[in-house]
This record gives sequence, C-alpha cells and structure tokens, in this order.
Amino acid sequence: MAVKPWWRETIETILWAVVLALVIRTFVVQAFWIPSGSMIPTLLPGDRVLVCKFWYALQEPERGQIFVFKYPVDPKRDFVKRIIGLPGDRVAIRQGEVFINGKPIEEPYIGFPDAYIMDEVKVPEDHYFAMGDNRPNSQDSRFWGFVPEDNIRGPVFLRYWPIKRIGLVD
Repeated sequence: MAVKPWWRETIETILWAVVLALVIRTFVVQAFWIPSGSMIPTLLPGDRVLVCKFWYALQEPERGQIFVFKYPVDPKRDFVKRIIGLPGDRVAIRQGEVFINGKPIEEPYIGFPDAYIMDEVKVPEDHYFAMGDNRPNSQDSRFWGFVPEDNIRGPVFLRYWPIKRIGLVD
C-alpha cells in the first residue's frame, strides 16, 4: 500500500470534517443565538442554545417545551418560543391567564405576565400555538397565528453560553 502525500491526507481530513459537520448540523444538533428578550427569564438575549433536530421524529412535541421553528410569516427567520397549544386544543387567554380546553394551565416559567385577552381558538391539526415567556414583549401566536409542524426545527435542550448559565433548558 502506497503512502499518501501529506497534502492529500490534509485535504481528505478537511473534506471529511466538513461533510461530518454538515450532516450533524442538518440532522442532529444545531446551535442558535437568542436575539431578543421574548423568553426572559428562561432565555436571555445573547444566550446560545442547542436544538435536537431529530427529537420530534422520535416523539411528539409536548406542551411547555421550548422549541425553535421557522417563523411562519418569514420562513428565513428562526424563532424560539414555548409550545402552549397542541393540535386540536382550544386556547383562550383571559387577563393574561392561558386556558387550554377550558382549564387554566400552570405556567411557573412566566417572567412578566400581562393582561392580554384572546377569544378561544382551536389549534388546527399539524399546527402548534406558541408563546414567549416574557408575555408583554413577545411576538407570538397571539399575533401571527399557528406554527405549522413542518416549520419546527426541534426542541431547545441546552444553553451553552454564557458560561455562567450553562445548563439544560426547560
């Protein structure tokens, strides 16, 4: 077996690293940056998080999960919010309190409640109702509608930056 020249070994190593990185980013895990305060206090502007892109191939999205999705109004942009309503749910908001199928839900993650009111809407099949944790400062499903299942990238599972806030996200 002939020994490859050093430059060929280097090029092959770089190419394999690029291919592997692209496969991982496309199908496994992707990093996202949090640009706004819509998820305060759970996620802060400047936080960096990891999203598990294959997770929803294994199980259905759950109420309360933080997830990243393509913004329905402009799919070139990614948004991060919390899943509030699942397909088939009836969602209403009274004085800032969220009701699912006529019952109030517990939301210990809310940093800043508001007095928003929304008549009951039914979440269509293959869609989700998403809201930010910082309700007064969140553009979410209350304003632009439901998130199509096809727009979902995956759940946020880890904050990796800043170092002092590294940890699992829930």
